Amino acid sequence: MLDEKYYKTRRTIRRYKPQTPDAQLIDKMLELASHAPTTGNMQLYSVIVTTEKELLDKLAILHFKQPASLAPMLVTFCADFNRTTRWAELSDANPGFGNFQSFIAAMLDATILAQEFVNIAEHEGLGCCYLGTTTYNAPDIASVLGLPSLVVPVVTIAVGYPDEEWHTSDRLPLESFRYKETYTPLTDDQLLACYRHREELPENQQFVADNNKTTLAQVFTDIRYPRNNNEQFSTIFKDFLIKNGFSL
Repeated sequence: MLDEKYYKTRRTIRRYKPQTPDAQLIDKMLELASHAPTTGNMQLYSVIVTTEKELLDKLAILHFKQPASLAPMLVTFCADFNRTTRWAELSDANPGFGNFQSFIAAMLDATILAQEFVNIAEHEGLGCCYLGTTTYNAPDIASVLGLPSLVVPVVTIAVGYPDEEWHTSDRLPLESFRYKETYTPLTDDQLLACYRHREELPENQQFVADNNKTTLAQVFTDIRYPRNNNEQFSTIFKDFLIKNGFSL
């Protein structure tokens, strides 16, 4: 039976109690999560669990000290072709994984693992938050975590016991993203209707006013994810991929 209530009421947690989750519990959850789908059963990922304050402080800075980055535990999921490449070389095989297609495969493996881990963690009463800044500062995060070639941080999850009132985020309606058989673009009126509920929420209207904008879309394009930042971090990440062994 599909548990609709669970999925519709799940929440992102950004503030945590100081208690560090049990290491054995985290290991068990990661082992269970590793049964998620993976490319060719290669498991193209590595996971760094960070709880030491000195390292957490360094990582928090690289995640711009957003509230969730101050969690007692940060779990960094990495696309990893280093292990598979070394295994191949030690087994009289000729690996050809230093390319963009291989990176995409490893990135998907790491992301699927991360989401499976989050599902398990939330069932265990832990709160989680994706830190979307991992690829922004990938070179520096890799340095802090001591990542070798062909290992790239792609997802960071803040983990801990919730210390805030839970808030459910709004979601776009199904008809905004589900298409039958082929992609049929929405009309302008249909598209605007899909966003109307989100734009009319009092907290989002306040968000627009606080940022001196006239529409919610302007907050996303001008404040949260401006073109210059997108291009700058894209360049940093692409350069890091090349330096780290992936041709583009």
